Amino acid sequence: MRYLPIVFSLLIAGVAAAQEKKEAPPKKEAPVVKPLEGKSETKHLFDGKTLDGWEGYSDLWSVKDGVIVGANEKPLKFSTYLLTKDKYTDFRLTFATKLAKSEMHSGISFWGSVKPDVSKDPEADRTKHTYAGHLVMFPSGYGLYDLFGRNSLPVDSAPAKKAGKQHDWNNVEILAQGNRIRVAINGAAVVDWRDPLPDRIKAAPVGLQLHSNSVPQEVQFKGLTIETFPKEDKLLTVK
Repeated sequence: MRYLPIVFSLLIAGVAAAQEKKEAPPKKEAPVVKPLEGKSETKHLFDGKTLDGWEGYSDLWSVKDGVIVGANEKPLKFSTYLLTKDKYTDFRLTFATKLAKSEMHSGISFWGSVKPDVSKDPEADRTKHTYAGHLVMFPSGYGLYDLFGRNSLPVDSAPAKKAGKQHDWNNVEILAQGNRIRVAINGAAVVDWRDPLPDRIKAAPVGLQLHSNSVPQEVQFKGLTIETFPKEDKLLTVK
């Protein structure tokens, strides 16, 4: 009888080992959602002089020397955005961007919604132009993010870090079609990802991000040309 505890322990260990060897269930493949059809046209979102066609806090967003500038001196509790008045689903967006002050990343938001109710006091916390949805991040924390949703999305940020410049101008192309997001930075393809939850995608404003921060910061944008329902199903700026 003295051997029973030993035998029992060995059986338990064997069962545990067998369970550990079981393969994890395969990850669900993202469905292939075809690009939507619509009128393909190219337009400049920024006229180089004014913020016509955009909505945001006037004390945080301005135009200087032909560049859109997002800057704060006081702390920002929540990220805020300069938002297009028009909504988009499938598009190709090309622009240049520069992180001029601080090390905090910026980004482009889309496929979501404006969400001031992230705060119990939207007026005091300045969340009138806060966004919930997809975000392409640059230049510090490269990658994809789901704002007020799934948080960080599973893409490799290493290619973007290699191609990007921290405090200099970066040329960026974002191609959003169906449930697929492709990104190029300075002529290098850095992201190709399909959303496994396409029901989260909707026609929405495109937003320029000024991130929440406790220190002064400044981000800059110029160019900002969008092609709706792109004719070419590929990144055009990749060398």
